[in-house]
Amino acid sequence: MLKSIEGNFDHPEVNELLIKHFVELRAASPEGSAHVLDIPGLQVPSIKFWSLWDNGQLMGCGALKFLEKNHGEFKSIRIHDNFRKKGNGINVINHLISEAKKLDILKLSIETGAGEFFKPARKLFKKCGFEPCEPFAHYKQDINSVYLSKLINNS
Repeated sequence: MLKSIEGNFDHPEVNELLIKHFVELRAASPEGSAHVLDIPGLQVPSIKFWSLWDNGQLMGCGALKFLEKNHGEFKSIRIHDNFRKKGNGINVINHLISEAKKLDILKLSIETGAGEFFKPARKLFKKCGFEPCEPFAHYKQDINSVYLSKLINNS
């Protein structure tokens, strides 16, 4: 059974997963094109963060950053290695979409990398209905980035 916990950055497993995420994404992104947030960056008031647990094991995590009144951006979506390649990315994204709906978000956006390392993420977001879009918020055109968005129905 899935359990969601908001904001538990201090849990050692969550902390370890986020640090691994940060290190891998920095290594896979060219200088100036890495937009991954570190733990203090995720702890700002404009971001809500959740970890998801399956029978007491950390499955993954993700965050929602408020951009405008009804527009949010997904950040730091990561699946624990023990849960990868088993369809669990969709569980995390569906949870984040559900939380976004509760917060009256109507549009979700995400920036991800354009390189081979990020291909599974791009495939997952496409499967979840995200479509290519122009850069949003503070982002600029960048050959190393892919911008995606999705309108969600709050009813």
